[in-house]
Amino acid sequence: MAPRLALLLLLLAMPAHAEEAPPGASGCLGCHSPTRANAAIPSLRGRDPAEVAALLRAFREGTRPSTVMDRLARGFTEAESRTIAAWVVQ
Repeated sequence: MAPRLALLLLLLAMPAHAEEAPPGASGCLGCHSPTRANAAIPSLRGRDPAEVAALLRAFREGTRPSTVMDRLARGFTEAESRTIAAWVVQ
């Protein structure tokens, strides 16, 4: 199955949020599923938005080790990270 099709199917199968995702946020749910427990890739639902924004900052600055989050986080400003964090924890 093509990777884009697989991602689209995964996103369609997930429960909808109360509001539309800000740019860049919906992709977070592909790995950080709100419905599946995974110790390696935790759910972000219910976490403190400030904590998630701080984690994004640490990934962006390279102070927290990661496999891909450092590269993803570099694509967002601090303000965008806070907006994404507020949405993804819902």
